[in-house]
Amino acid sequence: MKYEPKPNAFSIPVRVYYEDTDAGGVVYYANYLKFFERCRTEWMRFAGHDQSALAAEAGIGFVARKASCEYLKPARLDDELTVGLEVEKLTRVRVVFRQHVRRGDVELVTGTVEIACVNMVTMTPSAIPDFLHQKLEALK
Repeated sequence: MKYEPKPNAFSIPVRVYYEDTDAGGVVYYANYLKFFERCRTEWMRFAGHDQSALAAEAGIGFVARKASCEYLKPARLDDELTVGLEVEKLTRVRVVFRQHVRRGDVELVTGTVEIACVNMVTMTPSAIPDFLHQKLEALK
């Protein structure tokens, strides 16, 4: 069955560089989490906010709380990939994403990442500020 993204799905292009691969010439498994992180960062920019401004102005940041991946097929040097996300759940403190890496229509990796909003001074859970929560809700 062909994957049909939600209307508010978000994605970025990523090319595989030599530094992303292991001795076998395929993308090292942990690098997919880096690709996921880049996508979430760009999604936040798309929402109108970058991580450094949120830390400086609102005193908050987002940290990974939980991640799981299923590796289906390998990506290789010079592949052009699409890294995407969909918001599965948004609460006052957490965001759960379904994320994927594809080469064309072929799904290579799928996963779920949960991030939590924290106070950057105390590193304790903090509510997502209303101004940001409303924007994220609209992107769900």
